[in-house]
Amino acid sequence: MTMRIAVASDHRGIPVRQKIVAQIQEMAHDVVDLGSDGTESVDYPDFAEQAARGVADGLFDRAILICGTGIGMCIVANKFPGVRAACCHDDLTAEMCRRHNDANVLCLSADLTGDRLALRMVEIWLTTEFEGGRHSRRIEKISQIEQRVVHGGERQEAGQSRADQSGKTAG
Repeated sequence: MTMRIAVASDHRGIPVRQKIVAQIQEMAHDVVDLGSDGTESVDYPDFAEQAARGVADGLFDRAILICGTGIGMCIVANKFPGVRAACCHDDLTAEMCRRHNDANVLCLSADLTGDRLALRMVEIWLTTEFEGGRHSRRIEKISQIEQRVVHGGERQEAGQSRADQSGKTAG
């Protein structure tokens, strides 16, 4: 199945991002390169937002984000409903985030991961299917939590603790 995949990086991830874009094209997927392209320092949240919003809105099937550690991009991406971003650092995490968590955004480190490993993780991540089964139930629970939080079901009244809201007392 051909997927539409967004790829974005900050200034530190440009070299590996360019290799990943070429790899995705060789795998016969549609790739949208969202930058960045200059050598000057840029803010990774700007690039993570664009890709993650595209996944959340259904414009992209998946996205791959690269920054210094991958962590910042992952934090930003997971702010978007329906996005399940995973920061991976080896073959096993790349495989398992797809197999068990149906991750739709892969976050990679430009500074801590060599090109060969990064490309191998991308290939594993793009070719690994979600197992479903018991994992589907867990993904559904994540979606339910997300809906409660996004739609205000988890908001606290000003000055009221969670214990007060549930009727429990502290003493």
